[in-house]
Formats: sequence, C-alpha cells, structure tokens
Amino acid sequence: MLPCLFRKITSLRAHHVSLICIKPFQNNFLKSNWINFGRTLLHFTRWSMSGQEDSSVIIETLRSSVKEQGDLVKKLKEEKADEVQIQQAVRELKHRKKLLEDKELSLDTRFTKFDRPKFEDFLKRRFFFAPAFEIYGGVAGLYDYGPSGCAIEANVVSLWRSHFVLEEQMLEIKSTQLTPHVVLKTSGHVDRFTDYMVKDVKTGECYRADHLLKAILEGILNNKNTSDEKKKECELVLAQLDDYDQPALTAKLKEYGAKFPGTNNDITEPAEFNLMFGTSIGPTGLLQGYLRPETAQGIFVNFKRLLDYNNGKLPFASAQIGGAFRNEISPRSGLLRVREFTLAEIEHFVDPSDKSHPKFENVENVQVTMLPGSYQMSGKPALNITLKEAFDTKVINSTTVGYFIGRVHLFLCKIGVDPTRLRFRQHLANEMAHYACDCWDAEIKNSYGWIECVGIADRACYDLSVHTKSSGIRLVAQVELPEPTTVKVVEPVLNKAPIGKSFKKDAKQVTERLTNLAESDIDELENSLKEKG
Repeated sequence: MLPCLFRKITSLRAHHVSLICIKPFQNNFLKSNWINFGRTLLHFTRWSMSGQEDSSVIIETLRSSVKEQGDLVKKLKEEKADEVQIQQAVRELKHRKKLLEDKELSLDTRFTKFDRPKFEDFLKRRFFFAPAFEIYGGVAGLYDYGPSGCAIEANVVSLWRSHFVLEEQMLEIKSTQLTPHVVLKTSGHVDRFTDYMVKDVKTGECYRADHLLKAILEGILNNKNTSDEKKKECELVLAQLDDYDQPALTAKLKEYGAKFPGTNNDITEPAEFNLMFGTSIGPTGLLQGYLRPETAQGIFVNFKRLLDYNNGKLPFASAQIGGAFRNEISPRSGLLRVREFTLAEIEHFVDPSDKSHPKFENVENVQVTMLPGSYQMSGKPALNITLKEAFDTKVINSTTVGYFIGRVHLFLCKIGVDPTRLRFRQHLANEMAHYACDCWDAEIKNSYGWIECVGIADRACYDLSVHTKSSGIRLVAQVELPEPTTVKVVEPVLNKAPIGKSFKKDAKQVTERLTNLAESDIDELENSLKEKG
C-alpha cells in the first residue's frame, strides 16, 4: 500500500519584511483595457472612479463577467467541446479574473500609497539585503543578507522549526544539495522543469520565448486598428501557446517578426533551457548531477528509513530546511524571484483510506479567508470561514488538508503577516500540478498583488510510486487490517537459468525489471508471448 502524501512548502526567501515566500506561478493574462462581456463591449477608462458607488458597480460588473465565463467553461467541459475552444474559454476566464483582481487592488489605498522603490532602497542602505558581488556589478537573482536580514531569517527559521517540527514531533532530516541525474529524471524535473529561451543576437541577453510571443500578440490585440479577423487569429495562437514545441514557437516568432524587447535586435531561435543548475559529481565528470530545485526529493528517497525510524507506523511527517536553486532565465521583482534561496518543506504521509487528522479539533475554530475553485469560477469574493465549517460544507476534502491550512495560518500570523491580507486560494483544475489531486496556496497581498508564499498539496502517492518503479525498491507502508482480506495478485514467476544464459552480466538488471513490472504490463507481456511465442 502506498501512503498518500500531503505536502506543505514554506520558502524562506525574502518577501519584504516577512521573509516568507516561494517561487510564484507565472500568471499569463491579457492586459487589454477592452474585454467582450457577451455582446456588450465595455471600456474601463470610461467608468468614473469618483465615488464608492461607482467602484462597487465596476466590481460587481466584473464579478458578473467572471461568473458568465466560468459557466461557459463548465458547459464546454461538460459537453466535451474541442480542446482549443476550451483553452480559449479558460484563457478568457483567467483574463477576467485578473481584471477583477487588479481593480480590487487599485482600490486598496494601502498599496496605492506605498513607494516600493524607496522602501527597497532603504532596506539596501541599512543592509537588510544587497545584490551579491555588488562591487563587480552584481549578478541578477543573487542577493546577500546583511546583519539585520540574517537576524530576521534566523528568527523565522527558529519559529518555523518550533511551530511545526517540534510541536508536531516531525522527523527532520538534512539531505544533500547535490542531486544525481537519475533522481530528478524520475521525479520529472529533468523533462518538465524547462522553458524555451531566445537571445538577443548582439547583446546575448535572454528572454523566455513564450513570454515574448505572448507580449507581441497582446500588443496586436490591444491595438484599436487590429481587425476582428486578426484578433481571432491571435486569440487562437494564445490559446495554444502552452502546447507549442520548439519548431512551432520558432515559426510563430518569425511569422510575427519578433524582436528583442528594449533593443529591437534580432533574436536567436528558441532553445530548450532547463531551470536546474547542472554539474558533474566526481573527477571523471561521468556522473551528472544538479543543484536541487527543491528539498522534497531528499525526503522521498529516504522514505523507507523514515518509516522504519517511526516503527512502521502511519501517519508521520518529515521536514527539511535548506538551500534550493532555480536558474531563472530573467529574474526580476527583486527578492520575489531569485536563483538561490532557503526552502522549508514538510511531507506528511498518511493512509490513503483514512485522510483524517487526529489534531484537527485543535484548529477547527480558526477562522481563515478562503477562495475555493467554485468561487473563482463564479466571480464570488473570498469567504471568511472556520475550518470546521469549511470541512462540513466540503470546501476542503479532508481534515488533514484543513489541519495544515490552520497551522500555516497561525504561523504566518505569528511572524507578522496581516490576516486581512492573507487568503488561501484553491487551484483550479486547469492549473493543478500533474502530481496533485488538490492544492491550496497561502497568498499574501502586497504591492505586487496576491503572491503565493506557501503551497499545501494533496500529492496522493505520485512521488513514492515513480521512485519505486525507477529504483526497484518498494517505498510502501503496511497496516494491519481488522479482518483478513483476499486480494488477487499478478506477479511474474521467472525461470532464472535461461535468463542468465541469454543476458549474462545484464541478467540481474533484466530480472529486477521483470520483477517490478506493473500488473497491466505483465498482462500485456503474457498476451504477447502467447500470440508470438
């Protein structure tokens, strides 16, 4: 039996004063002032912002538009419409949500009066942080903490360890930052942790290829002189943008005459760029490795030892805090997007048939601001609700998810986050990671907007499954059933003698591979042998 995994991530990268955030998701939204609400075309600059009543009308109009588009997306999915059509509808839904969020942010005077450049300059002058290697011009995405910055981080780490690790009696480990290729290949980072990049042919400056194409298309859409036919063409390209491979991106960038932003120079063809820092381990250079992009894999590969340490009992949690690295193509936004940062993660392993948490009652009366997926689809504002009410009304699907939402909320409030600027937003189905069946982000509202700082995901048993299959080591747990149960098991029975003669030095590897075949693969192999002999 593979235990389910609930994942909670806290990254101790600097986030203004709180020093808590993790790499935010890329939000790819249209920035046009024009938007088509059904058959009515509205232009925001024609609305008066002189009074509270006008602002309320604008917000309600935007909420209605989000609901209208959300209903359309649901209908298209129910009718199993064309995928391109669904993607276009989802993109429009994201656009309308972004417009609503931006309008709400613009009405919040706490941020309209905030001078971020002046504040960041103050932090640098007082050496809370500063660009690394500043006397040599610095390196984008790398920062040093000064005495005050170090003191803040140390306090936050100490409180994090006390609040989570000690309070919950978690099993803390410290794994290496250097990670072999096979581990990250198995986890999916080698194949999926990539972006396409273009370069300025004269300056060598880099830019994400899809972001460049998106900016060009948005510029065309924003142009009042663009024909309806051209707009439809651009919208179709935008809807398919996430699915473009290297040849498709190359063709589209050439078609739209892409130049490098700022310099207007020619660009290179898009090239795949992995966001991990690669290196070689050992003097031969034959063992490929990476600086880890997350700490979680160190916990997963040690699951068997952690389970033994816990006397084979579930549930249990393991924690780790340490350095992580992301080789961002063009890091911006100061400390919000960096190439090296401190990451704190907790992996909570639980019986998949029982996702209850024994200590949920300790947080059930904690009141939090939540933005469920259904509310986002209908344009409703976030709701203030106790975690017990959230579980009883099916806003959250398990008390384990609810427990960690409560604990994260209490921790963030402890370190000084204003609860009126804190919410927990549920991922929509189209933005869910491949490994997750449910995910909530703790987001903090600041001068950049709503920024993700913690992720709480029900990862099911994805990570342990893929590492079991790749390594041949069963990363599973056993539980004693109240009554005996008969289970049908299909497994290969190998005749090792002819295997040894045929494969010789590779016989062990072949045997291990056959032994670890999935049931479906065994059935397929058996049928093939019967047919072909």
